[in-house]
Amino acid sequence: MSQKTQNQPKGNLAWWQLSLIGIGCTIGTGFFLGSSIAITKSGVSVLLSFLIAGLGTFFVFEQLAKLSAKHPEKGSFCAYARNAFGKWAGFSNGWLYWSSEMLITGSQLTAISLFTKHWFPNVPLWVFASIYAVLGLLVIFTGLSTFEKTENILAIVKTAAIFMFIVIAILALCGVLSGGRPDVQIPNETKEFFPFGAMGLWTGLIYAFYAFGGIEVMGLMAVHLKKPEEASKSGKLMLASLAIIYVISIGLALLLVPLQHFSEQDSPFITSLKGYNLDVILDIFNGIFIIAGFSTLVASLFAVTTLLCTMADDGDAPKCFTLKENKKICWPALGLTFAGLILSIVLSLVLPKNIYEHMTTAAGLMLLYTWMFILFSSKKLTKPSGMGKMQIFCAMFLIAAAVSGTLFEKSSRPGFFVSLGFLAIIAIVTWIVQKKAGGTKQPC
Repeated sequence: MSQKTQNQPKGNLAWWQLSLIGIGCTIGTGFFLGSSIAITKSGVSVLLSFLIAGLGTFFVFEQLAKLSAKHPEKGSFCAYARNAFGKWAGFSNGWLYWSSEMLITGSQLTAISLFTKHWFPNVPLWVFASIYAVLGLLVIFTGLSTFEKTENILAIVKTAAIFMFIVIAILALCGVLSGGRPDVQIPNETKEFFPFGAMGLWTGLIYAFYAFGGIEVMGLMAVHLKKPEEASKSGKLMLASLAIIYVISIGLALLLVPLQHFSEQDSPFITSLKGYNLDVILDIFNGIFIIAGFSTLVASLFAVTTLLCTMADDGDAPKCFTLKENKKICWPALGLTFAGLILSIVLSLVLPKNIYEHMTTAAGLMLLYTWMFILFSSKKLTKPSGMGKMQIFCAMFLIAAAVSGTLFEKSSRPGFFVSLGFLAIIAIVTWIVQKKAGGTKQPC
């Protein structure tokens, strides 16, 4: 590892730029649409869910940042898993993450297509999914610098949209808007804060965690930092900013309308402003939601194509996925990603009903399994003590709570079993590869 680390070229990314990229990769349909699922499961206690998920995400990123500071390597968490536990861990972790990101692209495609159907209700979902898939691949094709600039710009747009909602919601609460002063929905007792009890909080936790998904892309990008030791600083800024604006914006939405008005099919921000004759504003929000979803879709595509190339360098993927010298993109890697996107579009055509929730659950779970790998790798490689150990064990507990909560919700259970199916396939393939190990290189 040390030789590889020493040979790693110095990056040119400032820590605050990585924070912007992180925000751009994170704020997406997992928040703008997935939060509505969390609200229907948890009620007002969804605010607590987001705080818990933000804390758990912070603990995971702290460990990833420590690994990045000590050993800034391409492949990030996959390389750390390999160095900590051997080749099988790097191989399985890489394909686990690839699978999770492909599920995420499916959920992102479905979500932004649902948003687009708001304007074109008669157009089939798969048509929009196909268009966005092609556009996403075109952005990746242009290279790393375009990806960085795109995510930086979209991070500002998405954050501005949330602040715009906060301002409009405050005006609504003050009675300034044409709809008049709303009947503010303030919970006065514990039962109102936990309308579905502790079980509601538990089953909705997975969707809160999903809204923070994106720290893995920051891990992959940390190798490009001027000072890898500043990865922790960028993560703290990003996660603190997200936690604050997430809780404030969702809290305001919950104040504006009764809980039963929220639906899994609509963004809570659209739902909460429907009664104020703000058609143009709502259309602007809808457009921003599409931009946000497209941004996280591009981040997922960038992550899987980049990781495939790194895995090929390490012998964990076929050599045809190796990025050739002086080339911006690896065509076979892009081709495999495209095949995954086609599968996602087919699923959106075959299973239109509730597909977003099922795919979101599976994607969120697969992502959390990857986070578990990060925690185990950090425990082995950084030898934490005191606060570091506490962070690792707290993060493991919170992740386990989010995963287990899906078992107790009928609509979440299919996603859980989909994620188990992926785990089983990856475990079998890893076992076969290990059994055949002996220096033979994988053909393409």
